[in-house]
Amino acid sequence: MAAPTNTTMQADLIAQSIDFTERFQGSIKKLREILGITRLTPMAVGNQIKIYKSTVTKADGTVGEGEVIPLSKVKKELASTLTLDYKKYRKTSTAEAIQASGFNAAVADTDAKLLREVQKDVKADMYGFLTGTTGVTTATAADFKSAIGATLGQLSVKWEDDDIQSVLFVNPIDFYNYLGGSDVTVQTSFGMSYLQNYFGFNTVIISSSIPSGKMAATAADNLNLAYAQVTGSLGTAFNFTTDETGLIGITHNPVNDSLVYQSVIMNGTKLFPERLDGIILTTISKN
Repeated sequence: MAAPTNTTMQADLIAQSIDFTERFQGSIKKLREILGITRLTPMAVGNQIKIYKSTVTKADGTVGEGEVIPLSKVKKELASTLTLDYKKYRKTSTAEAIQASGFNAAVADTDAKLLREVQKDVKADMYGFLTGTTGVTTATAADFKSAIGATLGQLSVKWEDDDIQSVLFVNPIDFYNYLGGSDVTVQTSFGMSYLQNYFGFNTVIISSSIPSGKMAATAADNLNLAYAQVTGSLGTAFNFTTDETGLIGITHNPVNDSLVYQSVIMNGTKLFPERLDGIILTTISKN
């Protein structure tokens, strides 16, 4: 016997979950493209991620004929340790919302809003390191234009021996104050506005997560994305639908004692720099 036209079937629920995971995977892929991240590393939850900084003690290079050349020293020091863990999210759609809007609209709309919050957490990891002062390379400039030059200079020094793709992060108020009425074409993805091949950088990202009066830059190869998979026994136990990589898992179920429909999401991603001193944080003194 065929089901009534308006009946929500199991296949509908699976499709809802697949759509969610595909949107998350697509947004992460776009984020990696914008930032130039090439390394996506699966790790076990609980594993530690070690971030280093380098210090150079350079001896005087003026050496007389036949004299012993003094040693210069490059020291790599542990600057920070992260632990990869799962982040869990849960939200519900009420019976009243489902009755008013229909099942797909009520659940899909709220899933989409929660997805944006998950994306914010991914970005927060990155911005935390960019704007932190412990271990990063710092510079100061008098104005926005001078800060661009100082940042490019420090970036060239830190990555002198590498052919890099550069990424600059600026505050929108600083950026648009500098441009004045100039017309620029800005693209938007993953909740970020960005330009490519601007100010001498391969990518310029405009974000309010960068404090006004500061800008940050690094090499794209310095940024990494590690993740704990949500597949295998874990996915089976909680009936997770996942993307191909296992970056994120989602499951849906009714909660009858409160007449709500529940979405539970779990992922374990960590966006981090390999070298803290490879991040340049520049302060604009006259802002």
